[in-house]
Amino acid sequence: MARNGLLLSAAAFSLSLVAALTPFSPAYGEAARRKIESKKDFDMAGNNFAGLWITGDGHIRHELLANGRYIEARGNREKAFQGEYWIKDGHIEYKDDTGFTADGDFKDGILYHADMVLYRRDN
Repeated sequence: MARNGLLLSAAAFSLSLVAALTPFSPAYGEAARRKIESKKDFDMAGNNFAGLWITGDGHIRHELLANGRYIEARGNREKAFQGEYWIKDGHIEYKDDTGFTADGDFKDGILYHADMVLYRRDN
């Protein structure tokens, strides 16, 4: 009898976990993918953001290429991630070659991306 109660508790916990994680479900990811696939909304003409952006400690480096591609280096990994990016009104959307998406914002010459702050590196 106690075992049945334990099974019911585990089932209830599983259902509550599913409800809590709904924003991370494939359907939610599908909405994010549709958002980034509307590339036509992004204007890459006159892309003033192309170049190298680095964190203060130099560990993370985003090289935004003028052709809409990017290469992210992390520490000694020179090509940790790479993919496409789009910029509109100071907002950047990334989609790496595996399909992972991320975004960020440029404010006052600084790139805020995830929990990182990246600064333009002058060549």
